[in-house]
Amino acid sequence: MTPLVEMKDISIAFGGVQAVNRVSIDLYPGEVVGLLGHNGAGKSTLIKILSGAYKADSGEIRVDGKPVSITSPRDARAAGIETIYQTLALADNLDATANLFLGREIVTGTGMLNDAKMEAETRKIMARLNPNFRKLQEPVSALSGGQRQSVAIARAVYFNARILIMDEPTAALGVHETKMVADLIQELKAQGLGIFLISHDTREMMELCDRVSVMKNGELIATERVEDVTEDDILSMIIMGKKPEKAA
Repeated sequence: MTPLVEMKDISIAFGGVQAVNRVSIDLYPGEVVGLLGHNGAGKSTLIKILSGAYKADSGEIRVDGKPVSITSPRDARAAGIETIYQTLALADNLDATANLFLGREIVTGTGMLNDAKMEAETRKIMARLNPNFRKLQEPVSALSGGQRQSVAIARAVYFNARILIMDEPTAALGVHETKMVADLIQELKAQGLGIFLISHDTREMMELCDRVSVMKNGELIATERVEDVTEDDILSMIIMGKKPEKAA
């Protein structure tokens, strides 16, 4: 199977400091790959290259096996890559529908906003992702953390994202809300999307991911299938930069 996305030998430096050094990772349809590492390990920088926030000094990005040039967030979106940041970037005073279509509104033939069409489309995508979501008319500031994540994910998926980057999606969420997001991730996997998941929670990574990639000091320590490693193995890679014995 061809990977949805491949990042090959990616490097970038800032002011002489090598933030990412010849890192290669890939992601397949219906797969969640976790990115772990201490602050400054390079994982966020690597993902910002994929999302178009930074331009790599060297290396190659391929989508569906074909080289792509990603020099801006617009390029990333055109390649089917969407980023859901920890802050979610939602307009708190607007409802789910307005947030879903913010900046990409559907208009009628006369140039008026087609509110009925946008609400119908919102109901359709939310039913696909989170059937229990009912609060379409409430401002998102009134929604729970898990519901807000649903809106942010729906916005990405509706506009044909096939590769999602999720930055700490369960940070500051309670147990019920965390399960809601985990269920969303499982639904996205079932629909064939690929997800890069950034988190500091190793236990969460073991539960949600198919593979984990650990970075330290700008370099990739290893990429392992979660069933082949323990949580202690992952911590050892993060802290000491040490591969599991069988992978050494």
